[in-house]
Amino acid sequence: MKICFVGLDNLPVLAPEYRQHTIGGESVQQTLLGRGLARRGHDVSMVVADHGQRDAAEWDAIRAFKAYRPDAGIPVLRFVHPRWTGMWSALTRADAHLYYTSCAGMHVGLVALFCRRFRRRFVFRTASDTDCDGSRLLVRFARDRWLYEYGLRRANGILVQSASQAEALARNYGLAGRVAGMLVEKPPPDTVRDIDLLWVSNIRQVKRPDRALELAEKMPEVKIHMVGGPLPGDEGLFRDVRDSAAAKANLTFHGRLSYRDANRLYGRAKVLVNTSDVEGFPNSYLQAWVRGVPVVTLIDPDGVIRREGLGVAASSAAQIPVAIRCLLGDPAALKAASDRCRAFMASEYGEDKVLPAYLDTFERVMRTAPTASPDVIGPSKARHV
Repeated sequence: MKICFVGLDNLPVLAPEYRQHTIGGESVQQTLLGRGLARRGHDVSMVVADHGQRDAAEWDAIRAFKAYRPDAGIPVLRFVHPRWTGMWSALTRADAHLYYTSCAGMHVGLVALFCRRFRRRFVFRTASDTDCDGSRLLVRFARDRWLYEYGLRRANGILVQSASQAEALARNYGLAGRVAGMLVEKPPPDTVRDIDLLWVSNIRQVKRPDRALELAEKMPEVKIHMVGGPLPGDEGLFRDVRDSAAAKANLTFHGRLSYRDANRLYGRAKVLVNTSDVEGFPNSYLQAWVRGVPVVTLIDPDGVIRREGLGVAASSAAQIPVAIRCLLGDPAALKAASDRCRAFMASEYGEDKVLPAYLDTFERVMRTAPTASPDVIGPSKARHV
């Protein structure tokens, strides 16, 4: 099967020489999924941003077709050229049977339009709880919100991160979504655990980096590391966070790090903290758990943290420092949580366990008409795990 992943931020994960550019959790997931499928003999390609790389260059048996430079074009007009034209040109060069993208945005509509026009199949995967609720979309422009819903409703299949997302998708859009797990790379051997608390996210308001700064003030005895780069429109927030962090002796602010460099910090951490108001199923949880690092957070997808004992799901922001102190102050409890994280990941997140839901969905979609709606894939009541 010829499968093309559409993820403009995928190149920095796929190709280490471009690691200085922005990535997100979906960049990691698409790349790991693409590698897994390529190892199984599928013809895998990607549509990515133009960072000066050669078009159709190959890494890990995956060809990368470049769409457009992120900063190219004249505002307003650039929606048509180079963004629409560049995207469709790259999709055409990929010449796949099935196109896959994730995360709400205008690209979902552009991929759907292309697949309708050229009778190709299209699968969409949610990347956040907000993708399942039109009133909460993290999409700036009305035009792009309309394009997202257009594409969502014309996908041949929809995958979601959790049962709660499937329920929200059905409630808000009347569409069926199938729960599909996430992938994570096996970590190298353990290193010295010299970071008490690790925070990893792009710097944007919804991720609440201010809460991480507050933790540094409330717990001066705790060594905290923050990782995160600016996103377009949030450069001012990034500067404020960076400057505030510099004034705190117990806080190390790394700014943007590559996927590989961030993974090294996970290996040094004792606890991962997530302070976001909104998430889907964060990739950072998996990167932490596979290394035996429990998570303290307000976001507990399908109740997996409480159910499996993978850290602490706090009921309010005020409980986060209490939970952190309980874990760090009790070595036996921290080790027990760490052991549960490793055991859980070993039993639930092997590639052979995660990939079948994707492959089955792709195969079902390929057996349907190119214009079939996503209800051809029945809704799943299964939890993420």
